[in-house]
Amino acid sequence: MIEVGLSHYLFLGAIIFTIGVFGIFVNRKNVIVILMSIELILLSVNINLIAFSVYLQNIIGQIFTLFILTVAASEAAIGLAILVVFFRNKETIEVEEISEMKG
Repeated sequence: MIEVGLSHYLFLGAIIFTIGVFGIFVNRKNVIVILMSIELILLSVNINLIAFSVYLQNIIGQIFTLFILTVAASEAAIGLAILVVFFRNKETIEVEEISEMKG
């Protein structure tokens, strides 16, 4: 039977992080996909923090994970609210249109 160790969790975190970064660089037109990619990056950080927390038998990594989850949830809620308001005004959520708002 295969034992799941620290390296397996770190490899999973690296794969999810790579998918998140790849999603940001490949799809630069849709803001929702960019926000989902940022969430994947934060998820990979959480997996690494929890893996090291269990490996080192220290609860600090798990506490940081709770803070990151709180920030990620608020970021998603505020980001989607801004996108809804922007879509009501401009009827598009393309990144090129949003970048025109710079003052």
